[in-house]
Amino acid sequence: MAHPTSADNRVPPGQTVTTGFPVLHHGSVPYYNDMSKWDLRIFGLVEEEVRFTYDEFMKLPRAEFRNDIHCVTTWSKLDNIWEGVAVETVMQRVKLKPEAKFVMLHAEHGWTTNLPIEDFLRPTTFFGLKHNGEILTPEHGYPVRMVVPHLYFWKSAKWLRGIEFMDKDKPGFWERNGYHMYGDPWKEQRFDFD
Repeated sequence: MAHPTSADNRVPPGQTVTTGFPVLHHGSVPYYNDMSKWDLRIFGLVEEEVRFTYDEFMKLPRAEFRNDIHCVTTWSKLDNIWEGVAVETVMQRVKLKPEAKFVMLHAEHGWTTNLPIEDFLRPTTFFGLKHNGEILTPEHGYPVRMVVPHLYFWKSAKWLRGIEFMDKDKPGFWERNGYHMYGDPWKEQRFDFD
């Protein structure tokens, strides 16, 4: 789909544009005192589990990403500029098993969300480290959040700690609590009955 050129056709139905960056999450915000204890695990249907330490992840090549984001709670934020790590860069270290079809993102406090593997591997999906020139705050997912801009923003897991490859789709935290399994903002897939 071509990138829309005006705000009118960049905002999905039922959304309102904000210039702020609202903070919404379940549970408490993790604050890290010792980054040597942080890691990112890639596991499940992989030939060999991969683990990045904080230092290893921060040394990965970075790129700039520009996008609009849409929250299920009806706000949209346009023209975001991110610095992050492309999924392709991380996946160079991972050998998937052929039956891997879905991804479960694991975050702090046991929080999870699910994605089809095609959505995880899209070139527009990335690991966000900075937003509009600033390192992510703890409230917005420091040190690493997934950014999946074509889906509602709850799919962009904050405080990412694990990526699990699966053969079958399973609901994550919000999906178990009534949110849609996929979450396409253009189809207003907010809840499981949408």
